[in-house]
Amino acid sequence: MDRLKQRADFLAAAGGAKIATAAFVLQGRNRDDDGPARIGFTVSRKVGTAVERNRVRRRLRDIVRRSATDDLRPGYDYVVVGRRIALNRPFEHMIEDFKTALQRLERQRTSDRHPRSGGPASNGRKTGR
Repeated sequence: MDRLKQRADFLAAAGGAKIATAAFVLQGRNRDDDGPARIGFTVSRKVGTAVERNRVRRRLRDIVRRSATDDLRPGYDYVVVGRRIALNRPFEHMIEDFKTALQRLERQRTSDRHPRSGGPASNGRKTGR
């Protein structure tokens, strides 16, 4: 597992799928290559002071380190965006949230590969023509 460090990579991941949990938002994007999974962490200034942001970032890194990193897909970029509630949320709950978010992201990824019978342009509305 490699780290994301370039701003362009963070922006590209922001354009992918998003799964929101109480303590963080998990963003994921397929790079279309066979390289290792890369992960980045970000916590905005809205979360709090520098000390609080760093604490949130450390907790998020530890969650990824301890949880099922085998579930991270090769060729994928992930970004974990911390929220203020991550300061006080029980660590075990955050680990479960991360595992669930990865599963939801995977389901979303497979459903994007297999669109419904209406095709990608179909959004359930009539075109009026």
